Amino acid sequence: MSDPMTVNPQVTDAIHQMQSAVLSPEVVLTSGAGKAYQSVAQSAAIAVQDATDALRNATTLATAATAAATAQFLATGDPRYLEALPRMAAIADKAIADYQAVGEAAASVLKAFPAG
Repeated sequence: MSDPMTVNPQVTDAIHQMQSAVLSPEVVLTSGAGKAYQSVAQSAAIAVQDATDALRNATTLATAATAAATAQFLATGDPRYLEALPRMAAIADKAIADYQAVGEAAASVLKAFPAG
């Protein structure tokens, strides 16, 4: 009969193999770098999503203001309402440029970050 307080050598060997497969310095470093890369990639994606929302909001505002100014011009014939149109186009252009800059910056950061 075996001693109930003694661990089976096969169990001990299995535990040692599992520890070396999961906790070795190489695995920990590689896994950590991979997790860091995924975190940076998620942050970059969130930045692009936020920029997309900002672009959508700016173009919605510019489009609505353009429509309102055009309607007022057509209703009154007053050319001062046409003065708003280039400003609204500039808002949309700036939003597009900002979106592009955020996308390029996010891609640049992600490319420069070591993947593991």
